[in-house]
Amino acid sequence: MSEFNGVTGSCLCGGVHVQVAKVSNKVGACHCGMCRKWGGGPLLAVDCGTEVTFTGEENITTFASSEWAKRGFCKQCGTHLFYHLNENNQYIMPVGLLENIDELLFDHQIFIDKKPAYYSFSNKTADMTEAEVFALYGA
Repeated sequence: MSEFNGVTGSCLCGGVHVQVAKVSNKVGACHCGMCRKWGGGPLLAVDCGTEVTFTGEENITTFASSEWAKRGFCKQCGTHLFYHLNENNQYIMPVGLLENIDELLFDHQIFIDKKPAYYSFSNKTADMTEAEVFALYGA
């Protein structure tokens, strides 16, 4: 299985619900300083593509964290909802936000050169440095 179809999720308070048409089964970790500051540790996330709909949009606040992306969260409970790439309308979402997706593969880590020494995952993953991410995605 490489993806899940029709996945749903919600924030802690239930003020925001999300429905995603297709979710990758591949989990990645981002170790960049912004993700670690945003959540207190690496962001564990899945690619949710562009077909994402929200209910309770009045509870969503966004922050333009760079020229190319914004981060969304529930303004009631603070749950992290998404990292959104502006140019291609792609949503990267925290894996814990989504419900009933169990068969996941933790297979990649980005900004591996920014990972602090005090933690390490034992999974064998494809690792990319900050320079490699920017070279590949042109951010």
